[in-house]
Amino acid sequence: MVTAIVLVCAERGRVNEVAQALLEINGVSEVYSVGGRFDLVAILRVASNEKLAEVVTEHLQKVPDIRQTETLIAFKALSRHDLESMFSIGL
Repeated sequence: MVTAIVLVCAERGRVNEVAQALLEINGVSEVYSVGGRFDLVAILRVASNEKLAEVVTEHLQKVPDIRQTETLIAFKALSRHDLESMFSIGL
């Protein structure tokens, strides 16, 4: 499983429409509206790097009203649950 985080700048007033369009793309598992330099954060989970390239270049780039994106590929995923199980002594 390949996970990527895509940071998205949307056109002014179009954040909700862009978020909905992103959610319709196969491979986009979650979309968050955020504050800061970017408007949205999309979490992509796909089977391979080739599939990731397809989602980004053939689908994300075709969503209207996206001004800019930055794609971050995750090397390793950690969560609070993972950390708690690593340090658990079985109590």
